[in-house]
Amino acid sequence: MNLSDIAICTLFEGDYHKGLAGLVNSLARQGFQGPIYAGYRGSIPYWAESSTLVQLERFGSARKLQVSAQIDLYFMVLQTDYHFTNYKPDFMLELWAGAASNSDYLIYVDPDIVMTAGFRDIRQWLDSGVALCEDVNSPIAEFHPKREGWRKYFAKMGLTLEFKSATYVNGGFVGLRKDSIAFLEIWKTIQEFMAEAIGGLNRSSLKGSALPHEATGPFAPFSKTDQDALNAAVEAFDGKSSIMGKEAMAFETGRAILPHALGQPKPWNNSPISRSLKGHPPRMVDKLYWEFVDDPIPVFPKAKIRRMQRWTKLAAFISRFYTRN
Repeated sequence: MNLSDIAICTLFEGDYHKGLAGLVNSLARQGFQGPIYAGYRGSIPYWAESSTLVQLERFGSARKLQVSAQIDLYFMVLQTDYHFTNYKPDFMLELWAGAASNSDYLIYVDPDIVMTAGFRDIRQWLDSGVALCEDVNSPIAEFHPKREGWRKYFAKMGLTLEFKSATYVNGGFVGLRKDSIAFLEIWKTIQEFMAEAIGGLNRSSLKGSALPHEATGPFAPFSKTDQDALNAAVEAFDGKSSIMGKEAMAFETGRAILPHALGQPKPWNNSPISRSLKGHPPRMVDKLYWEFVDDPIPVFPKAKIRRMQRWTKLAAFISRFYTRN
């Protein structure tokens, strides 16, 4: 099985570069072989200062860091006013039209995720349909006000949605073969249609420009912006989607393949002892992150990594006796 025809991409800014390093290290541990493209704003991470200047089709000047003999990590400064959470399909389409045009598969992964599945399994998943993961807020029933809101809104644009499943997917991971590129085009179009309803694609429910009040709330069609658009795209797409359950991102017990650090604090900003004393046990991703940040990209001094590993284990022990219900 050829595992070198898969490209991976992500988007980051601020201290999320620390999550990017953990993600890249986890990919290396799972046998990934190929390019990783990281679009960013701001400064290049301190751990990538040895990167070299290269030219990438459709992106121009970029930096390349050779992570290993099998992995090259490319950094591209992006000139967009979109909130990065709303830029995912655009970024993927730009890559497939240029720098990643020779890749048969393309995966987007948020930089607060680590991967624990081998790439033979990932390749099999991608061959089963557009690869997606169930969100912590799933399910959302067929006639839930949010889904009804999508149908009514997009009907005005001439776009028909077909209910497939009550499963609501997370926007942190999207993987597909090139013969399903229409899915990305649909997702991008849906987001462009959505822009008017949320006051522009520079807005989101995350940090940055806030959504207008009327676009928030449990029944608002696009309160999760790109994630709502992604789920609407699943309904508009006439191809197959291959959706893993909540266990995939470690939102429920089971085989976690993409533990996802939702919310705050992120693992690199976490104080595990303090949080455990407040009744919040370490998550699987908090534990795994500190196992992945030493090699092949060393993000922190070894002493800090060992200290955080010890503290995380102690926090887990404390949480056996005290957990907030």
